[in-house]
Amino acid sequence: MKDMDSVLMVITNMPDAESAAALAQQIVAARLAACVNQLAPCTSVYRWQEKVETATEIPLLIKTTRTSYASLEALILAEHPYDVPEIIAVTVSRGLPAYLDWVRSETGIVKE
Repeated sequence: MKDMDSVLMVITNMPDAESAAALAQQIVAARLAACVNQLAPCTSVYRWQEKVETATEIPLLIKTTRTSYASLEALILAEHPYDVPEIIAVTVSRGLPAYLDWVRSETGIVKE
């Protein structure tokens, strides 16, 4: 598929800084992403099991490719403590070409 080397930014939230850091390390060590940004805690308000909930979470911004997405999603699902974790992938439509090439190379995609 032509777009398999497209760069994605995947967003997920972890319940605390320790689990966020551990997941980020696993993702990068497995070469499923070139970079993971662990952001400051945020407050999430959401509906879960018919109740409105509020929780403090740690967002992760994960830079990866379409080729790596399925394996990345599987790793997040295996390591995430939530029953249904937030995993959202957004296609990066523009960016610094050198940076996007770096993301591709760090996830095993070599541009020809």
